Amino acid sequence: MKLQVIVMPKKTVLDPQGVAVRNAIRELGLDGIASVRVGKMVEIEADALPDRSKLEQICQDLLSNPVVEDYQICLPGSGEMTHT
Repeated sequence: MKLQVIVMPKKTVLDPQGVAVRNAIRELGLDGIASVRVGKMVEIEADALPDRSKLEQICQDLLSNPVVEDYQICLPGSGEMTHT
């Protein structure tokens, strides 16, 4: 079973990498891009569905910085669990 964890800067946090990418896109001639946010996606392959509380702990303690980042856990076939 593959799980995906999407980690993104919080909406209230400046994303300098996203700003740089947005500016580069505009310079390449693609108009109408208001903003870009850059994050990361972590794919976890497990034999079985991990315990939700353990997975939340891993996201908070290892995969994200809860002060400046939000994360979203995506489970195949059962939708998404979201944590901010």
